[in-house]
Amino acid sequence: MLRTDAVARCGLILLSLWQCIHSVPISVEKAKDTPKQEELDPPMSADTGLHYDRYLREVIEYLEKDPHFKEKLKNANIDDIKQGKLSKELDFVHHNLRTKLDELKRDEMNRLRTLLKAKHDLQEGNSHAVDHQALLKQFEHLNHMNPHTFEVEDLDRLIKSATNDLEHFDKDRHDEFKRYEMMKEHERRERLRNMSEEDRKKEEQHFEEMRKKHADHPKVNHPGSENQLKEVWHEADGLDPEDFDAKTFFKIHDTNGDGFFDESELESLFTKELEKVYNPANEEDDMLAMEEERLRMREHVMNEVDTNKDRLVSLSEFMAATKDDNFQEKEEWETLDQNPLYTEEELREFEQQLANEASDISMKAAELQKQKEELEKKEKELNSQKMELQQAMVEMERVKAQNAKAELKQTGAPVNANEPAPLVPGNNQPAPSAHQQQASHS
Repeated sequence: MLRTDAVARCGLILLSLWQCIHSVPISVEKAKDTPKQEELDPPMSADTGLHYDRYLREVIEYLEKDPHFKEKLKNANIDDIKQGKLSKELDFVHHNLRTKLDELKRDEMNRLRTLLKAKHDLQEGNSHAVDHQALLKQFEHLNHMNPHTFEVEDLDRLIKSATNDLEHFDKDRHDEFKRYEMMKEHERRERLRNMSEEDRKKEEQHFEEMRKKHADHPKVNHPGSENQLKEVWHEADGLDPEDFDAKTFFKIHDTNGDGFFDESELESLFTKELEKVYNPANEEDDMLAMEEERLRMREHVMNEVDTNKDRLVSLSEFMAATKDDNFQEKEEWETLDQNPLYTEEELREFEQQLANEASDISMKAAELQKQKEELEKKEKELNSQKMELQQAMVEMERVKAQNAKAELKQTGAPVNANEPAPLVPGNNQPAPSAHQQQASHS
């Protein structure tokens, strides 16, 4: 079965997955008596965070079913995959699987068209706000010039897009958190500006107390250092620190037994360190900051240990790292509160950006209000014209009725009778009355 949890945030997405296909779960002494829950349950599928995540997964699952492609992937290196050499092997994939890939591509094209149409409908009437480059980027992972069949170029685009997007995934998360922190500080300062002098002092004092309380925590070991791993070995695994063995540690925490630490398995090793700094029950501790700290720890270990930059840590890479001088790192890990995420200048630029955005919104709101008033004015004018037209029609009907009565009076026809006088057959004239007939005979 394809190892789906390695898909998540894996920079070289295909290589990282197929390296795990034939891995055999490794048992350790501890697992013989009390198997871990992770060993009992299948690995959870993690979302890559890409907008084409489902398409990516389904393509990989179908390609993995082809023995020829699977074998080629096992023997491929990173550069071959990056340069698109592996994509050419698609020509040798079985016809039935190629048909399935064609269907996947057509479904993906239809999904994107539906999304873009919905986006266009929302922006209709405001075409200058449409970011056409952003719309085209939605199709970068496939060849939209050929919407019906899955070709070599589609696989090449998918690999390159996933590699590029996932490499920027962490940076985007850092930027998002930085913006979050600046927004928090901006809102705090805005609240202070609106307070009285006395309340402002109390608030500042409370803020400083919370900051100091958060900073007062046990020593945080350097991620990936011997001390950090031994603490996990002792507190999480229940083993004697004096018996620490790096290879056994790796086997215990390689929870899916594939011979690699993926990013989620690495991040789980830092939980004990993070618990020293962050507690959901404490007012001063921000859980979003904890996840940012976890990301920083994982990146630090990956930078030092992942020598081939495939976003996976193999057993050989891990063992080599334990022999490096950095493994003996004794210095405390500097947490976020010791590493400011932004400068005062960056905060001022951010606040200026917020002010500009608020100004733009205000201008648009004023423009919309003006348009609303103009529409209301036109509506009143139309209603007035409608009433005048109705009055004119009533007047026309009245004049028409008066003219009809005058004509009838001139011909001597009864004008007050409830029924009009009968017409004389042949000349469409009213029949003469009895008096008129008698006078005629005389």
